[in-house]
Amino acid sequence: MTKDPKPQFICVVGPTGAGKSDIALQIALELNSFGLRAEIVNADAMQFYRGMDIGTAKLLMAERRGIPHHLLDWLEVTEESTAANYQVVARAKISELVSQGILPIVVGGSMLYVAALANTFEFPGRDEELRATLEKDLIEQGPEALHKRLTLLDPGAASRIEPMNGRRIVRALEIVMITGEPFAAALPEQWESFLPMLEIGLNSDREHLVARLALRVEKMWENGLVQEVEGLISQGLRESKTARQAIGYAQALNQIDGEMSQAEAIAATTQLTQRYSRRQMSWFRRDPRINWFDYQSETLVTDVMALVSTKLELAGK
Repeated sequence: MTKDPKPQFICVVGPTGAGKSDIALQIALELNSFGLRAEIVNADAMQFYRGMDIGTAKLLMAERRGIPHHLLDWLEVTEESTAANYQVVARAKISELVSQGILPIVVGGSMLYVAALANTFEFPGRDEELRATLEKDLIEQGPEALHKRLTLLDPGAASRIEPMNGRRIVRALEIVMITGEPFAAALPEQWESFLPMLEIGLNSDREHLVARLALRVEKMWENGLVQEVEGLISQGLRESKTARQAIGYAQALNQIDGEMSQAEAIAATTQLTQRYSRRQMSWFRRDPRINWFDYQSETLVTDVMALVSTKLELAGK
């Protein structure tokens, strides 16, 4: 049997609220105790944005315990975030760290972004004229109308994209209309890493996660999400294509505009967050490379580090 190559980076994935940032930080700290240098690379699409902290559960600087974190706060809220652009930027960062003898630990639950970084595939090109037409249709007709159009062209893609996620719908339609093939054809058919990788997944029983996410959303409001959003309005949050669609931020904007009460905004955010976590697990369960751990386990860190130590051949160090 051929021995698997030693991982050149670690990837920590799973549904929102599973504690991915905490376990990634713990892995980095443990590896440092072995004399290895490990740094974290963010793969949460909404943590890219400066000022979007509370609603994305971004670790505060003091909570990072001296471990460098990359690709946090590298975009303004007015800038568009795409998985294709992230692929270029993140792979360059991974390669840079590896060349310096640093082990990158990628952490995040943005499914397409993780796939873009980790897997060997390239995104289809863009057609700016077609994109402009579709975006005009999105404004005039609304996302649900475009979602129905996508359902006719590619029911598989439509089933995986929220009917209100206009940006994803536009991109899926663009790919289908450019290539003449389903949106899924643009995604990797084989789970092949662009560099040798150890993939770790966190999850637990659904009932516990649902309750945990509900509490997390309530804490977001208690910790000042609405005030954070009010501060971002002057920075262009309303005009943004990507940032304003973030779960929690869109609802906080609705509350500020009087379109929702606080209770309604919290309830809507909770429902969308729980639905998103189901979609994340549906995506990640398809990846046979992921080594799954229960985030409720009392031996979580010990069990994860046992796997990491074995794969990195740290025995005796």
